[in-house]
Amino acid sequence: MSAWIILACCIVAEVTATLLLAKSQGFSRPLYGVLSLLIFAGCFWAMAGVITRIPLGVVYAVWSGAGIVLITAVGWLFLQQSLSSAQLLCIALIVAGAVGLKLSTVAAETHRYPVVSGGLPASTTSFM
Repeated sequence: MSAWIILACCIVAEVTATLLLAKSQGFSRPLYGVLSLLIFAGCFWAMAGVITRIPLGVVYAVWSGAGIVLITAVGWLFLQQSLSSAQLLCIALIVAGAVGLKLSTVAAETHRYPVVSGGLPASTTSFM
């Protein structure tokens, strides 16, 4: 599976986990909190493989930027949180930056970045 698709799934899962964390109300509703932690753990496990195929800085920038945009959109659409014009402009800039990083990093997925695990090259410890 494409590392970019896995990254997109991780971003959606991370936003879901964040919403569940909020719904846990400071872990006073433990089922939501535990479910949130499990989803976060799955995200980080999947991200460990993604960062062997896309540069770490690009992954983190896209992950955080897209997460900000999605969680803000969910807050606006479903939680009645307001957004000012300045906030919308800044979110548009985040989207532009994430898209620019994706477009400028297309060729990087064909190259495996070296990751040392127990002294073995990344090609022998492939995640995906």
